Amino acid sequence: MPDSNKYFKIGLILVLAGVFFIVYYTYDPSENGFFIPCPFHYLTGFHCPGCGSQRAIHLLFRGDIFGAFRFNPLMVLTIPILVYGLGITIVNWIFGTSYRFLLFYSKVFIFGYFALAVIYWVLRNIPIYPFNLLAPTG
Repeated sequence: MPDSNKYFKIGLILVLAGVFFIVYYTYDPSENGFFIPCPFHYLTGFHCPGCGSQRAIHLLFRGDIFGAFRFNPLMVLTIPILVYGLGITIVNWIFGTSYRFLLFYSKVFIFGYFALAVIYWVLRNIPIYPFNLLAPTG
């Protein structure tokens, strides 16, 4: 029975990833009301560090890396780290292993990334060149 549980988990991951891909490939967040707008931007008019991420993911699935970079460069640069960490988590969940992505356990990385996100948040809201290039454009 342990093998059937493993296959169920793999199937579940594939189905969820497929649905995620289909939704983001099919529906353009710029043109579809299906996606929730950023509450921070809606209330304040300022861009949070995540603003533009939905449109960037849509463009990444369509192969437009430069377009995605225009919407949220920090998120585009962070995706490889997140995919690797998520991959390790999924492998651990399916196979019952306990591998760790040591970067996520480093205080220097955690605090450094948090500081980078805060700096990015402030800079992308300065309406002066070159900082305005960090704001989502489309």
